Amino acid sequence: MEQHYKLIRVRELADNDEEFVATLVGAFLEEVPEDAERLKKAVADKNYFEAYQAAHKMKPTIDLFELGVLDILIEVQDWGKFEKKEMDITNQLHTVLTAVENTVNEMKLDFNL
Repeated sequence: MEQHYKLIRVRELADNDEEFVATLVGAFLEEVPEDAERLKKAVADKNYFEAYQAAHKMKPTIDLFELGVLDILIEVQDWGKFEKKEMDITNQLHTVLTAVENTVNEMKLDFNL
C-alpha cells in the first residue's frame, strides 16, 4: 500500500475524512489516466501546446498524491510550453506515464476499485 503514491497531503486536505479521501482517489483515477493519454498523444504528434496544457493540468494532482515525478512532469510541460524542438522528451514522458500507471494499478487494489 502506498508505494507509488502517498496520501499524507490528501488526508490533510480531507481532514482525515476517509470518504473524502476515497472521493479524491476516484477523481485521480478518472482524470489523470485520461490526461496522461492526452499528453502521450500530444508528444507523439509534437503538438507542443496540447502537451503543455495536459502536463500543466496534471501537475497539481501529481503533486498532491506525491508520485515523485513532479519535476519530470514540469520538464515535459516546459518542452511543450517553450517548443523545445531540439529536445527528446521521450524518457521523461515514459517516466511520468509509468508513475501514473503504477499509481492507478496500486490505487485500484488499495481501494478495491
